[in-house]
Amino acid sequence: MTDVFADLVGQDEAVATLRRAAASAAALLRAAAPAVARAGAPAAGGADPDGGHDDLDALAEELDGTGGATGQGAEGVDPGAGMTHAWIFTGPPGSGRSVAARAFAAALQCVHGTGCGRCPGCHTTLAGTHADVRLVVPEGLSIGVNEMRALVLRAASTPSGGRWQVVIIEDADRLTEAAGNALLKAVEEPPPRTVFLLCAPSTHPDDISVTIRSRCRLVPLRQPPAGAVAEVLVRRDGIAPDVAEWAAAAAQGHVGRARRLARDPEARQRRDAVLAVPRRLTGVGAAFDAASALIEAAEAEAAAAVAETDEAERAALQTALGAGGTGRGAAGAMRGAAGQLKDLERRQKSRATRAQRDALDRALVDLAGFYRDALTMALRAPVAPVHTDTAALAGAGAQKWDAEGALRRLEAVLECRAAIEANVKPRIAVEAMMLALWKG
Repeated sequence: MTDVFADLVGQDEAVATLRRAAASAAALLRAAAPAVARAGAPAAGGADPDGGHDDLDALAEELDGTGGATGQGAEGVDPGAGMTHAWIFTGPPGSGRSVAARAFAAALQCVHGTGCGRCPGCHTTLAGTHADVRLVVPEGLSIGVNEMRALVLRAASTPSGGRWQVVIIEDADRLTEAAGNALLKAVEEPPPRTVFLLCAPSTHPDDISVTIRSRCRLVPLRQPPAGAVAEVLVRRDGIAPDVAEWAAAAAQGHVGRARRLARDPEARQRRDAVLAVPRRLTGVGAAFDAASALIEAAEAEAAAAVAETDEAERAALQTALGAGGTGRGAAGAMRGAAGQLKDLERRQKSRATRAQRDALDRALVDLAGFYRDALTMALRAPVAPVHTDTAALAGAGAQKWDAEGALRRLEAVLECRAAIEANVKPRIAVEAMMLALWKG
């Protein structure tokens, strides 16, 4: 890895913004270091209180281009001008929202202030073990207020490493209203060394509240081009170029999905089964059968994805509660643990539901790609197909349905995704979609 931003594919503008902010943050620490040193405390960010020339000195000189100290804002330069305490990373699925947030957190904790990718600050942040970086990844359908209050309370503490306390919230669009209000107060009155990094699909009020958005700096990410995704798969994962190009196109710019398609035969089989749906829709009964098959495949994929984690969590909790103990109080302790085991089962059920919906959504994205190919072929648009291996089938569909019919089918798939996101029961939404695809 050359630096912490190496895995952020096709996002040159965002990377440039984040690099400037990390440099400004480092210069800001250096600017505060003399005052801290005069007070008799260790200098923040590794600055030498005896006036030694350290990494932050060099970074500050590079930042203002003067070759001199910028601690007091040489030539009117504000060392913190590019930095703020709250950020929102937005973009379509697979654009790298969480990757960008983690990379930026690593750059903030970098001992050089650049996100070098080699120092302990970069390594521990990217590995998820840095003491001053807290990551919130919702396991269920939402992020609750109790979890957010506890996180905000911990985020108010002083950074143990002397740099920044960083809070990363993946899928911030899953914050409940109460959790959003708890976060809002912290964003409105942030501790001096705390940075909040939120990831959301967009800044629409349904995804992130307007009041939180108004207090954050926006970093928009775009869908990475297939060529850039393929290049990363070849360079980083050692995948053959032809396979990488096919996977990048089939994944529609989603880096993680492209990697799975290129390396996992089961993922390719699931995709093939989804793309076979248009051929199976020969009547009402076939439509309901196809819906059942799609739902059952998503359930099986989700169950396989969470089974190992669920078992490990249950075993760890039982061990912590004294399972297998032979002491006089062991049996009583296990009897009193029923409530904790039930709470764990509730969380695991919520996580399984989320995993099932994510698996189903991936299938719907593949299906939407097929009808998009049919639409572009009906319109004779000069664009490459998403699914090159089913281009012939999409072409036959284009001739049979024409552009209007292909568009109606594409809209049916997109409406199904929106319905599931709005908490419509997945089976009902998928059955309605299959009937719409059959009818056209």
